[in-house]
Amino acid sequence: MAAFAQPVHRCSTCALQLPNIKDRCGKCLLEPPPWQSALAAVSYQWPWSQLVAQFKYQAQPGRAGALASVMHSAPGVDDALAQAQWVLPMPLSPQRLAQRGFNPSLLLAKQLSPRQSRHDLLLRIRDTPAQRTLPRSARWRNLQGAFAVNPLRAAELRGQSVVLVDDVMTTGASLHMAAQVLVAAGVSHLTTVVLARTEEGARDGP
Repeated sequence: MAAFAQPVHRCSTCALQLPNIKDRCGKCLLEPPPWQSALAAVSYQWPWSQLVAQFKYQAQPGRAGALASVMHSAPGVDDALAQAQWVLPMPLSPQRLAQRGFNPSLLLAKQLSPRQSRHDLLLRIRDTPAQRTLPRSARWRNLQGAFAVNPLRAAELRGQSVVLVDDVMTTGASLHMAAQVLVAAGVSHLTTVVLARTEEGARDGP
């Protein structure tokens, strides 16, 4: 595992790296995302991009523990976990789960906080083409109606503080759509935590 990256200044609500000390980037000031804060451990560049690819696409789930340790090292992550009632992974559709054999985000969530991790509250109800195969302008349309709260468990989310976990944030489209569903279900405070954040093409609009 590569050495931990040095902390950098990031926007508090989209985790985009900033050139100087600011709380929020201009994009988030104009179009606030549906969560209160976003935390990222590293930038999505070598060696982290290679490690993520090995973890996700080369069937190496055993890397989850080491990658979660990197996430724990990011400022604010442990505080967010301590304040949350639930830690939710970004869900995969049954079709994608069958293809891959595991959900990387679920493995990270379990490593981050085994007792708070829940995979049965947020669901992927529509299979869609992989986001990485689409141009940025199509990623938002691709995810319309893809997520839902489990109607049998919805009461467990109302008024709760939640951490939403994913491996990589690129445009933020997947997290944004899932977050909207959680907020609509009554989640009172939402923090997104990702291992890696791309540093180009930040959060595109719908």
